[in-house]
Amino acid sequence: MPIQWLRSLIFIIQMYAMMALMGLFFFLPALASRRAAIFGMKVYCGWVRLSAWILVGLRTEVRGTIPDGEVIVASKHQSFLDIILLMGSLPAGKFIMKRELIYAPILGQYALRIGCIPVNRGKRGKAIKKMADDVKSGRQMPGQLIIYPQGTRIAPGVSAPYKVGTFVLYDQLGQTCVPAATNVGVFWPKRGILRKPGIAVIEFLEPINAGLSQTDFMNTLEQTVEKRSNELMVEAGFNLDAVHSNA
Repeated sequence: MPIQWLRSLIFIIQMYAMMALMGLFFFLPALASRRAAIFGMKVYCGWVRLSAWILVGLRTEVRGTIPDGEVIVASKHQSFLDIILLMGSLPAGKFIMKRELIYAPILGQYALRIGCIPVNRGKRGKAIKKMADDVKSGRQMPGQLIIYPQGTRIAPGVSAPYKVGTFVLYDQLGQTCVPAATNVGVFWPKRGILRKPGIAVIEFLEPINAGLSQTDFMNTLEQTVEKRSNELMVEAGFNLDAVHSNA
């Protein structure tokens, strides 16, 4: 059995064990205070980053200017690790997430407590409109609203369309959008046990100010995120040309 695979297995087991332990430890404070819930999740994110470095040699970096205030963060999504890096670095991040996740033990309760917004995949358009209305009216908790424009995890080198829901939020809320690029999928795949050593990066990019048309916004977002994500993957040693030639 390859040693890196075994180390990866140990890392994954302890990562989920610590999720349960920390979740229980912070549970009562989290029920009483959103700030305590955010703090508990940040402690866990820090633990995942530290243990990944120690156990599998995977270091992590957050680059760019970390946004604060009321903004939309539109990020490339490659694995669970980019969730960890976003949540751990943003002051008050809250995700748009699959509705099924609210039923996950511990995780689902924390997600709701920090202000994550569950969305039915089949009714995404209605859900996004309601969410925008709630944010405008003050019914949603303040913070940085994180959305994955492609809607799901995308493996390195794989192309997938950017969905219009990000523009709907950007347009209806009238907020600045901060794109984020990543290369985490090179080291931490969408599926499987093996975690590779190296430097996994998430990078906050130049903000897109409010007011662009749908076409201009979507083109700017996709080109910005894809270009920088590709550069980060190449920096990490990923061979994009080989993937594209086999496509």
